[in-house]
Amino acid sequence: MPTPPTPANLSRTALYDWHVAHGGRMVDFSGWSMPVQYSSILQEHQTTRTAVGLFDVSHMGRLHFYGSDVARFLDSLLTRRVVDMRSGQIRYSLICNPQGGILDDVLVYCLKSSQPGELAQQESARQNLDPSFQMVVNAGNRTKIIDWLTCHRAGYDVQFHDITGETTMIAVQGPLAISLLNPLLDCDLATLRYYRGMPAQFAKWSCYVSRTGYTGEDGCELIVAAADGPPIWDTILQHGVDRSAAPIGLAARDTLRLEAAMPLYGHELSEQTNPIQAGLGFALNLQNRQFVGHEALVNFQADSQQPLRIGLQLDGKRVPREGHPILQEDQPIGEVTSGTYSPTFERPIAMGYVKQAAAAPGTTLHIDIRGKQHRAVVVPLPFYQRTFHSSKNGR
Repeated sequence: MPTPPTPANLSRTALYDWHVAHGGRMVDFSGWSMPVQYSSILQEHQTTRTAVGLFDVSHMGRLHFYGSDVARFLDSLLTRRVVDMRSGQIRYSLICNPQGGILDDVLVYCLKSSQPGELAQQESARQNLDPSFQMVVNAGNRTKIIDWLTCHRAGYDVQFHDITGETTMIAVQGPLAISLLNPLLDCDLATLRYYRGMPAQFAKWSCYVSRTGYTGEDGCELIVAAADGPPIWDTILQHGVDRSAAPIGLAARDTLRLEAAMPLYGHELSEQTNPIQAGLGFALNLQNRQFVGHEALVNFQADSQQPLRIGLQLDGKRVPREGHPILQEDQPIGEVTSGTYSPTFERPIAMGYVKQAAAAPGTTLHIDIRGKQHRAVVVPLPFYQRTFHSSKNGR
């Protein structure tokens, strides 16, 4: 089926022409024209789980930060501590409003540390106008987060620049991803710990490589100049032929992240949910610091009435979708936030929020799918966890 023409108001990544030329079915995703799939979702999902999947994630917002107060500034807004980060560290964090609601979940990269012994390096970075930190935000929240950062900047020596349109971001994911990329880069990825990154050279092109991803598999993400994206993408695929490397669309990216129980903003995360009920306690540093939303989150720690995020496993083929009611003894106790048919486990799975009394693994519930109740069992998250980890946690 030919790809429909792209509306003129949609943004395009540097890889747009490649996607169209290679049969990508393009859709509107947060204002970007993005490939939802190339072949079948099942095939693309299994390629990533067993070999190598290549994802264009250039729609994600990318911000560079400059100035002497960047670490303190970010520390005042993020749920994870920033002032102790060293060069190469990456942390998953959240940005909350004063009520503790989640404005976005982000990755914060320390590019140039200001820790003792590295102050001279930081001074050099300022003189050379090199960024000291980088942040990756969700595509649909980019404008909101830029506005939030702007309105909290007063009193800090900090500037930031939106480099989204100037760069390409490529995720290379799967059990064979590291062995594929290693010969193409001038660094040893096998020694790069999970949630660490570094500048590197990919053939003649400069890039920033990080041991991160959103699939539950091992792999890396590359940030490169926009013009360098297409040749780097082609080079990876050409060298990955013997490893069955293939381009993967947004649909399989969603089934992969759901199996790995990674929350998605607009589904599991929103301004109406807080990190504690979302099961993201690892992304909170509440002691001996203050940030926007801190007081509210301290109070949420003691809230035994708030709904909690759970995993659900169903029998049969019927797939629960966002908004479907979750029932206990015919009474609604929550609703589904994401659901899919799991290619790995060959059964429907879902995540949702329910009252705490019904959140224990092993609890039998039901999901109302188009007026018919389907049995569902609460199971521990994540549904899927790869057997190899390059570090114990890394976050």
